[in-house]
Amino acid sequence: MADVRPLPGLRYAEPLEPVLAPPYDVLSDEQVAQYRARSPHNVVHLTRPGDDYEGAARLLREWIAAGFLREESGPRMYVHRTEFEGRTRTDLMAALRLQPYEDGAVLPHERTHRGPREDRLALMRATGASLEPLWFLADELLPLLEAAPDGEELAFEFGPERHTLRAVPAGDWTASVRDTLARAPVLIADGHHRYETTLAYSREIGGGAEAASRFTLALLTDVSDPGLVVLPTHRLLKAGVSVIGGEPVGSLPELLEALRGRVAAGTYRGGEFQVLPLEGEVSVLELHRQVIDNVLGKRAPEDYLAYTRDPEEAVDWVDSGDGVAAFFLDKPDLSAVLKVAREGRTLPQKTTYFDPKPPSGMLFHLLDPGTSLP
Repeated sequence: MADVRPLPGLRYAEPLEPVLAPPYDVLSDEQVAQYRARSPHNVVHLTRPGDDYEGAARLLREWIAAGFLREESGPRMYVHRTEFEGRTRTDLMAALRLQPYEDGAVLPHERTHRGPREDRLALMRATGASLEPLWFLADELLPLLEAAPDGEELAFEFGPERHTLRAVPAGDWTASVRDTLARAPVLIADGHHRYETTLAYSREIGGGAEAASRFTLALLTDVSDPGLVVLPTHRLLKAGVSVIGGEPVGSLPELLEALRGRVAAGTYRGGEFQVLPLEGEVSVLELHRQVIDNVLGKRAPEDYLAYTRDPEEAVDWVDSGDGVAAFFLDKPDLSAVLKVAREGRTLPQKTTYFDPKPPSGMLFHLLDPGTSLP
């Protein structure tokens, strides 16, 4: 099953606040410019280089040579805690063996599209590095993280969030973590495109079975962690046949309340809100299967759908004529998502949005086929 190892992480040798940024795929171009202006060493210079992939690779080499980035003296696992909105989430950062989905050790839960994979593969070929952690869900991890031994701990802030990152050298505790996680597969929470990209790159460059190139930088969270927050993503249908039927409701707040705990979706079109009851286990899966797929036929969903986490924005899109209908969802039932994934099925893109996302820049992993992990 899942194979998790300590790694000699590559880390910033300067305070983290000016050099961190959100993951590459949630940043607008304006935000990228803002983070670039914070520091000449901000991680977005590496993660969002436009099409200048070689420029990002050159910067990475220069930062290592100048000592702005330093590799740990030995392999470690890292306990990462995030405090936000009265909650605390505890994660593990480590190296995770890259394995094809059919091996059953790493499970996807969303379908992917080709474009983002090509961009990230070009960046990886240039830099030879895993620049941002991929996020996974695991079983039986939280008790181990709560019992982690003392180690060098760094405290920092990222926006309204408070973080700590504790480095635990390889030893009995890291061996226990590895043994526990080897009992079951892990589920990709965020980073399906990047996982597939890193696996493809690993196959390209090769390396022995224990080579660093056979592992990706991973952040793992226990599925039972009370700080694990998953949010819905609403959908805008840009064009297509009008959707009919449903239970009328008077307002957006009433609609969102009516969706709670139900296998159902909400719609907004022609100035009216309605609830569409659906048959099945996971609302987003049944919305696509029973409604959206029938509307679009053979047309590619990525060409006719837009996504937002803000339901009011979805309403504004319809009112402004940017789309013909909006679809609203309650937050997904994580247990149902896990069940679907473990059965080997996948859900539509943007089924889940885990929040808050870990900032990029805490740790890097060099995909060196000449270095072995313990």
